[in-house]
This record gives sequence, C-alpha cells and structure tokens, in this order.
Amino acid sequence: MNFSRQALLGIGMIIGGSVMLYAMVQQIGDNSQPAPTSAMVESSSTEQTTQPPLTTDIETEKRILAQKQKERAARVAEQERRAQQFLLEQEAAEAEALAKARAESQQYITNTTAADDSDSAAAKKKDDTASATASLEGTESSESADSNTAQAAAAEKLKTAQQQEAKRQAALKEQQAAKELAQRQQQAEQAKQQAEAKRQAEAERQAAEQAAAKKQAAEKAAEAAKKEPPKSPIDYEVKRGDGLIKLARQYNVPVEALAQANNMSPSTSLQLGQTLTIPSRKQVQRLEREAAAAEKAREAQRKKEEALAKKSAEAKRDAQQKLHDARQQVKETDAKGSFGVQVALANDQAKADELAKKFQAAGYQVKTSPTSRGVRVIVGPERGKVAALALKDKINSDPKVNTTSAWVLYWR
Repeated sequence: MNFSRQALLGIGMIIGGSVMLYAMVQQIGDNSQPAPTSAMVESSSTEQTTQPPLTTDIETEKRILAQKQKERAARVAEQERRAQQFLLEQEAAEAEALAKARAESQQYITNTTAADDSDSAAAKKKDDTASATASLEGTESSESADSNTAQAAAAEKLKTAQQQEAKRQAALKEQQAAKELAQRQQQAEQAKQQAEAKRQAEAERQAAEQAAAKKQAAEKAAEAAKKEPPKSPIDYEVKRGDGLIKLARQYNVPVEALAQANNMSPSTSLQLGQTLTIPSRKQVQRLEREAAAAEKAREAQRKKEEALAKKSAEAKRDAQQKLHDARQQVKETDAKGSFGVQVALANDQAKADELAKKFQAAGYQVKTSPTSRGVRVIVGPERGKVAALALKDKINSDPKVNTTSAWVLYWR
C-alpha cells in the first residue's frame, strides 16, 4: 500500500511537471506571437502619428533597426535560457522521483519476503513482482509519456526558434535591401553631381576659349590697325636720312605704292625739304589693285609674246625644213637660172645697206641691186624656183627680220 502511494505520488509529480512545462512553453509561444489586431491598429496609428520626418538620416534608421534586432535577439536568448533551465529541473525531478519509487519498491519487497513463509512468500513475491512489474511498466509508460511531452515541447521550441530565425533573416534582408537602395541612390546622386560638375566645367572651358578668341581677335585687329596705312593722305616733308623704304616702313605703305603716288621710281633718292604724299589706305588699295592689274597685263603680254615667239620659232623651223627639202628636190626640169627673194626696195643705197646688214645679221646672204625705182635688197640666190619660194616663206616667218613682203624674183 505504501508502495502504491509512493508510485502515485511520483506519477503525480511527473504529470504536474509536464503540465508546468507545457504551460511555460505555451507562454513562450504566446510571447512570440504577434499582438492582437487592435493592438496592431493602435501601434500602427501611434507609429503614424509619431512617424519621423522623411528627412531622417539613413544612419539613424540603421542604428534604430540594429538596436531593435539586438533587443529581439536578447529576448529570444532569455526565453531559450529559461526553457532550458526548466527542462533541466524537470528532468532532475523526474529522475529523483523514479529513483525514490524504485528504492521504496525494493524495500517493500525485502520486508515482505522476510516475514512470510516460503509458499506465501513465493506467491506474494510473485504477486509483488507482478505488481512491481506493473508499477515499473506504469512508471516507464509515464516516463515515456513525459519523454514524448518533452520531445513535443522541444519540437515546439525548435519551431519557435526557426520562426524567430526566419524573422531575423527577413529583417536582415530588409536591412540589406534598404542599404543597397541607399547606396544606389547615393551613387545616382554622385553621378548626377559629377555630370553637373563636368557640364559646368565644359561650359566654363568654352566660355574661357571664346573669351580668349575674342581677346586674340581684338589684339590682331589692333595690331593690324597699327600696321595699316593712314586713313587719309598725309603731306610729308623729307628730312635728313629719309628714304622711300624708311618712310614706307614708318607709315606701313608699300614702297611701290609710295613711289607711284609721288610719280617716281622706287629707287629714286629723296631731296632734303622735298614734299611727299603719303597715300591713304584706300589709295594704297587702289594702287595695289592697279599694280596687280598691270602685272597681270604684263604677264599676259609676256605669255603672248612667248607664244608668238614659240609659234615663230616653229614656223621658222618649218620654213627652214621646207627650204632644205626644196633644195634637195631641185631637178633639171625646173626653170633654169637662179632666183632670189626681194625683201625690200630702199629709196637710196644707204637705206638698202642698213637693211642688208639686218638680214645678214639674221644669217642670210644679201645683195643690193640699183633700179630705176630704187635699190633692191635681195636674199639669195637659190637654184630653182621651188627653193626660192621656200626661202621666201622662211623670211616671212622669221621674227629677227620682221618682214612679210618678201617675194620671189628671177635673178638671171
């Protein structure tokens, strides 16, 4: 009977401990659950009324979030510590009750065996053994139930810890996302500031370049104005040591224009006290245009003369070649006698001799022949009329003698 009471007492303690453990685990679960809707609404409304301004520093938000995470982690650690302590105490109480029940059962068996006879002792022992076995089985069953309860509590605790870890990970992700968003915003702002600074620097550079260009243009204009001739004509009296070149440099006037304005040559020496006219800018421009036109005309004339000379030379070569060919082709069937080419009919012998010398200087054989109408100047003779005609063409195309009135004359 005493054994049964002790066993029941132990079982009651085990059940009571299990109930307390379940209540504590339930309390831990309730503490980890979110607040009721009304509380959430009130909290939300409170947060809305006390929401800090949007301009709150990001670093302050980070510190507040880190502080909240630290507080949440501290509460979770405290709850885990209490649950672990309670489990240890529960296990110790269960072990102590089981040991006490086993000791009392053994003591009861020993006392009963010494007092009874062998038969009753054996029967009683059998009964006691059966009873003890049943008690032990009940105890073991209770222990198994308690173990299942503890496992369920541990699983619930593990689930709660996992949920809290998931919340913590979500909070960390939110914090990381907020940090990345802030970094992107900061980078975008920096990029915008850099672009603005670059644009301003480019604008300043362009403005500086434009100002420098304007300044340079103004300096060039001023320098050109200094180097330009005077705006109006100036009468200048020649002093000792003056010359056209010196005055031209002094008044930025070309020497040719200065000489032309004063109707003199650029190499003319100036006389002391002589009055010169320093041409104005417009006069210099006009004189330069006239000089350019004259130079252009002279160049055209030179080219024309060169073309004529080239043409005359070619004509002379052709006439010489024809004369040579004609002399080679003279036959016995040609008109007999010699032929000459009359190039002039002078009024007197002196004039005829002068013309003869010119043709002789050009390389021709010349003779004079007095007639009743004047003195003939004849080039030749040539054997055959064909050769004489070729000689006439040559003379008419020769620029050295400058004649076009030559004609063939029978000599004798």
